[in-house]
Amino acid sequence: MTKGEYLGEFEQVVLLAVAHLGDRGYGTTIRRDIERRTGRPVTVGAIYATLRRLEDKGLVVSWTGESTSRRGGRSKRHFRLMPAGSRALESSRTMLDRMWEDVDLANPGRAVSRFWSRPRWLSV
Repeated sequence: MTKGEYLGEFEQVVLLAVAHLGDRGYGTTIRRDIERRTGRPVTVGAIYATLRRLEDKGLVVSWTGESTSRRGGRSKRHFRLMPAGSRALESSRTMLDRMWEDVDLANPGRAVSRFWSRPRWLSV
């Protein structure tokens, strides 16, 4: 992935919620899923701004459902994960998994990596 193609943390969270919900994903259900799974509050406005950005990138697609009297005649805008969104999530997961390899949080800086040898002057 090039620089502009990486997903931010919140973009990943929103895409994962859309993936969890399938065709049932719209602003409120996406917000509830994120809050339930992460334990952090999220505004619907932040979700819709992110969904617009993700749709512009071709990672999700949206459509307008039927209007209902229960919603005052307004219709829901539903979202679905596109194959490009699945690939972007998988790329992000792979990148993060690579970053976590050999990390020992109990002993920061002491992880043994097959990619890098610790210079002698850094040894303690």
